[in-house]
Amino acid sequence: MEHSRFVHLHCHTQYSLLDGANKVESLLERVKQLKQPAVAMTDHGNMFGAIEFYREAMRQGVKPIIGCEVYVAPNSRFERKGVDKGNKEYNHHLILLAMNLEGYRNLCKLVTAGYMEGFYYRPRIDKELLREYNRGLIALSACLQGEVSSALSAGQIEKAKGAAESYLSIFEDRYYLEVQDNKLPQQEEVNRMILELAKELSLPVVATNDCHYGERDDAEAHDVLLCVQTGKTVQEENRLRMATDELFVKSAEQMKKGFDYCPEAVERTLEIAERCNLEMEFGNYHFPPFEPPKTVSLDDYLDELARTGLEERLEPLKAAPRGEYEERLKLYEERLNFELGVIKGMQFSGYFLIVADFINYAKDHGIPVGPGRGSAAGSLVAYALKITDLDPIRHGLLFERFLNPERRSMPDIDVDFCIRGRDQVIRYVKEKYGSDKVAQIATFGTLKAKAAIRDVGRALGFSFAETDAIAKLVPAPKQGFDYPLAGAIKMEPRLQELMKSDPRVQNLINHALRLEGLTRHASTHAAGVVLSNLPLVDYLPLFLDKEGGIVTQFDMESVEKIGLIKFDFLGLKTLTLIHDCLKLIQASRGVEIDVNNLPLDDKKSYRLLCSGNTTGVFQLESTGIREMTVKIRPNCFEDLVAILALFRPGPLDSGMTEEYIKRKHGKEQIRYLHPLLETILKDTYGVIVYQEQVMQIAQSLAQYSMGEADILRRA
Repeated sequence: MEHSRFVHLHCHTQYSLLDGANKVESLLERVKQLKQPAVAMTDHGNMFGAIEFYREAMRQGVKPIIGCEVYVAPNSRFERKGVDKGNKEYNHHLILLAMNLEGYRNLCKLVTAGYMEGFYYRPRIDKELLREYNRGLIALSACLQGEVSSALSAGQIEKAKGAAESYLSIFEDRYYLEVQDNKLPQQEEVNRMILELAKELSLPVVATNDCHYGERDDAEAHDVLLCVQTGKTVQEENRLRMATDELFVKSAEQMKKGFDYCPEAVERTLEIAERCNLEMEFGNYHFPPFEPPKTVSLDDYLDELARTGLEERLEPLKAAPRGEYEERLKLYEERLNFELGVIKGMQFSGYFLIVADFINYAKDHGIPVGPGRGSAAGSLVAYALKITDLDPIRHGLLFERFLNPERRSMPDIDVDFCIRGRDQVIRYVKEKYGSDKVAQIATFGTLKAKAAIRDVGRALGFSFAETDAIAKLVPAPKQGFDYPLAGAIKMEPRLQELMKSDPRVQNLINHALRLEGLTRHASTHAAGVVLSNLPLVDYLPLFLDKEGGIVTQFDMESVEKIGLIKFDFLGLKTLTLIHDCLKLIQASRGVEIDVNNLPLDDKKSYRLLCSGNTTGVFQLESTGIREMTVKIRPNCFEDLVAILALFRPGPLDSGMTEEYIKRKHGKEQIRYLHPLLETILKDTYGVIVYQEQVMQIAQSLAQYSMGEADILRRA
């Protein structure tokens, strides 16, 4: 394909929060449509979307250039006294583009320092940092808020010249003066002066467009987005707004026309794009170093702990008749040997040892730990290491559901901690591995259909009652998935009628459709913590959350894509409640209860459950699940497991739940599609309730290995 001769080097995506109206995928589709060979992502002060952008660009065949529009403090990044947000010089903008992996790492360090050291209204860096971390980076002088352009705009020619020379001394031949064609008289005058300055200092000039949205007719929706950001309405005069509709992703022809007096500035974008050749690394894991207390390998140490731990776990079995004990022991040892072989083969021994270590720390310090959740309960090694307290053989759980021998992917062990002790465990991990190698993980909230309607309605001056009434016409989520606004319009005749009869509502919906899916805010994931072998800034940028916690700028998926190891530390108030109740019982009655050894067939407990009196019981206290529990009338532990699996959008919407209830109580005949399914589905009355059953069926009917069956399950 023949490419057009222009590249956008100054673009804001949805990660310029509530300012950039370019969704990453849409931006790249637009660039591809315009046959432009590359594009840069330069969001305000952050790199939140860098990995998503890079991978999507590669998928679409567009060369990705990772960058950032950083904020540069006028003096020191540490200087705050006397700096007024209203003063235009409280920071200056500067575009930085990563040329290679060294540049990417330096950009991560700079963006991180902006949050960690220089934050004052905005994450600010300074020229001291730029001198230290400029290698592998190209710098552009940015928009009217760049240091050079703002000085020129104020008529301070010598100041502008001094600023340009200071950046030139830092970046040398990697510094470019930036001109833009946004049709603003102020910009046109600055462009003229930049060309004069470039000639005087022998500096190259490059054309950009400060893209904030995809096409010209998105400008009005972008204006609404700015109102959402600032809490203003479009009717207000004194508010943040762009005085132009030119900040869209222009074609090469449009850029050439805008710079017909300076065609080399357009052509130079290709030169810069050719200088940027960042190759990101994916698929390699960066394990934090775990040092065994003995001079043995990780594999040998895991083997030793697992075998010792299993022996302790099986101690009660020794009371069984001799033949029965030997038979059970053989079963457990075969399973343990198989699991250890897979874990060692995938080089995951260190992962298990790290998890076991911080769980042991919690238990040794009186911090309650959950018995295990998710697929990790299927691992006998996890049970032997006391990572979980669930015997997978006793409960018929599959190791391959947790770790597939035929598909190397990181294990995922979610660990519940008492909500009061979670932070203490994280502090322990930071002390053990280094605070610069541990951080919590970011998560991003987006504008979904209802929120988009409410936010846009507010910005357009609608009353709360009006927007609330419109938003409530969007159907409730189905099977756990929110309806997109376009789908809601098709499904809801009342919404269609409102749009036809009221132009104001039509306008609101049009803007909401454009803004739906944009990123609204960044926050901290409730559980995710990342551990690294090197300082995290060698891999990704960091920021501070509202509580001052250190957080990755990448979300969970991006963190995993670049090979960092994440662990889930969940703070669970139920564990805290149980712990406190046990203490009270011990203090008031002198009775010590071991919750890990309670009988699973206690009739009084099942009578209580059947009555629906489960307020305060973890996962069984909502109105819906209480009603379902009464209908099912559980009388064994397996029924409780089934209740938790069946009370989910998929089974509820499909009719599986009602089918299970009828069959359990003899109101519907139990049928099996094939005789081989009876042994697999007997406990669930012929209904496929669990993913493990899907795997067992594939193995039984199609002779799949368990690894192949797991791949089928994921499909």
